[in-house]
Amino acid sequence: MTATHPTHGRTAKREWAVGVMVLGAVMLMIAGILGIMRGIAAIAEDDVFLATQNYVFEFDLTGWGWVHLILGAVAVAVSIGLFQASTWARVAGVAIAGLVIIANFLSLPYFPVWSVVMIAISGFIIWALCTVRKDDAPQPFGQPPGKA
Repeated sequence: MTATHPTHGRTAKREWAVGVMVLGAVMLMIAGILGIMRGIAAIAEDDVFLATQNYVFEFDLTGWGWVHLILGAVAVAVSIGLFQASTWARVAGVAIAGLVIIANFLSLPYFPVWSVVMIAISGFIIWALCTVRKDDAPQPFGQPPGKA
């Protein structure tokens, strides 16, 4: 029988938690960049998007472009804060990912497949940011565990 070191489980759990949070930060940055590009495309050229008649949440495509552009820019800024393991960034990241889900649901008829993909990615981001406990990742990711 092998004895386990009391801190081994804690270190492995911390590494897993930090890895999931870094993945969430990277995914939020990618989602933000893609949101910015989608917003620019909607603002600049309306011919790229599908137009559905009689949609309940009908909104001007240029307006949706600005919504996606702003959400994307905020998502990129928040993801930078996530790389510093900031608690405010985790809360803001969950909120922004939730808003991205809502915006993509409401703009579903304009670009249906991409909206569903972004909803799934944002759901994963929320899961990744909610998995980590505060004591699992108290230091910025650039520092090794145990160094202050």
